Amino acid sequence: MLCSIGARRMEANLFPAGFSYKYRTMSVDHLEELQEDIDKLKKGSKLSQNAIYQSYMQDLKFQMPENLPDAESLIVIAFPTRLLLVRFHLDGRMYETTFPSNYCSDTFVEGAVQKALVQQIVGKSDCRTERTRDVHLKLLAVRSGLGEYGRNNLCYVDGMGSLLRLWGFFTSRKLEDNWHEVRMMETCRTCKACAINCPNDCISEDSFVIDAGRCLSLYNEVEGELPQWISREAHNSLIGCMKCQSVCPVNRSVLATTQRLEDVTEEETRRILKGEPDQELLDSLFKKLRGMYPTRSETSFQILTRNLRALMNVGNSSTE
Repeated sequence: MLCSIGARRMEANLFPAGFSYKYRTMSVDHLEELQEDIDKLKKGSKLSQNAIYQSYMQDLKFQMPENLPDAESLIVIAFPTRLLLVRFHLDGRMYETTFPSNYCSDTFVEGAVQKALVQQIVGKSDCRTERTRDVHLKLLAVRSGLGEYGRNNLCYVDGMGSLLRLWGFFTSRKLEDNWHEVRMMETCRTCKACAINCPNDCISEDSFVIDAGRCLSLYNEVEGELPQWISREAHNSLIGCMKCQSVCPVNRSVLATTQRLEDVTEEETRRILKGEPDQELLDSLFKKLRGMYPTRSETSFQILTRNLRALMNVGNSSTE
């Protein structure tokens, strides 16, 4: 809701200011085992049958890339993100909300990740790499030992909490093979803060496999009407959901470091709520909201309109 007013871990700060990362490597020999992890969940009816969720899952497979059939290793890289704060203005009032930077453009770090990959991880210019586009990165990170699952099914990396972004790569170079059991963080075994704070009761007290079909993020990051069973009080982020992450004790330190974005003006706020974007508005919001994907086209803009209306609890008529 809006408020009114390899076995090694490596960190690098040699790239854009503030850029750091950690990574782990794994042999491609584990691809079949990784796929078995997912297949077991499917066969055990552990995964939500929600149509939106299934559309995300159907193309994700642990298999060798067609463009790099001689790949030897997998690399999974995590880099920290920040919670972003932005203020909207309407009728002389200021409304502040947050959203995770995972929804922003990753152009800023793409060059840095590629540089780290070539210069510090692979280390050989003649080795080929290809970014993974269709593997389960959270599972890859946990199986490699880079991270652990939280009770909320998010991946946690030491020093980053759950505020992170994962990238995966195949490489033709043979790198150190890391393989770990799938595990939930030790903290979660006695803590149920996320389950208690979840507005839609999608987090289990017995497992880190959640009912994804009831997760707010599943609905407010895609086009369409929000289900009526989602209560007004559930809305808390411009996109995605921070309810489970905001109360997580492991996130306490990383949530203390936020980044405030440029204010959205009253005129812009009114135009967002009306759902009437033009290229000038899209360009302005793309810059202010760091390339958040609903600002990238008139088609996806309705996601921003719908979510902001829900956060501010207003309808189109209130913007006249």
